[in-house]
Amino acid sequence: MDLTQSPEGGLDLETDRLLLRAWRVADAEVLRTLWLERDPRVPPHRRISADGHPSLEEIRDQIRNDDGQPFPGTLVVGLKNSNHVIGYCGLIPNRYGQPGEPELAYELLRSNWGLGYATEAALAVVEQARLIGYPRLWATVRRWNVASRHVLAKLGFVETGRVEPDEVHGDSIFTSKPLAT
Repeated sequence: MDLTQSPEGGLDLETDRLLLRAWRVADAEVLRTLWLERDPRVPPHRRISADGHPSLEEIRDQIRNDDGQPFPGTLVVGLKNSNHVIGYCGLIPNRYGQPGEPELAYELLRSNWGLGYATEAALAVVEQARLIGYPRLWATVRRWNVASRHVLAKLGFVETGRVEPDEVHGDSIFTSKPLAT
C-alpha cells in the first residue's frame, strides 16, 4: 500500500489495483446507486425510501457539507487504471462503545463483488489505521451477509460473541481485530 497526498490536500491510499481517495460531489451518483442496490433486509433508514430519499441532490449536499477529513472516515474506492468509482471503504465512529476504536465500513457496487476489491481496499484501510495507532478496529455485519463475513475473516477480524438480535433485518454480529503489535 502506498500513501500519497491528493490534489485536494487529503490522503490517498493506493493498492495494486485501487485508489482510495476523498469524496467528490461527482461521486454522489455512485453512492446513490449503492443505496438503491442494498439488500431488502437492510434496515429502511439505510435504503432509498418510497418517496425517493435521499435524493441525488441530498447526497451531493451531504458530500459538499462533509468536514473534508478523509481519514478516518470513508474514502471512495476507484479502479486505479480507469478512475472508475466502485464503492467506498474506511473508518466510521464506533457507536457501540470502545472510544478510540473505530469501525471498518465498506460497500461496493454489485458489479464489483467477488473480485477481491473489498478485501484489497479494506486491507489498505486497516494498515493505515495501524500506522495511525488505533489499538483495535471493530466491524458489525448481518448474519446473512456471508460475503462480508468472509472478507472480515480474511482480514483477521474475529467474532466477539456479541450479537444484537434483530428478527426483521437479521442479527448483527460484532467482530474485532487488534492492531497493536
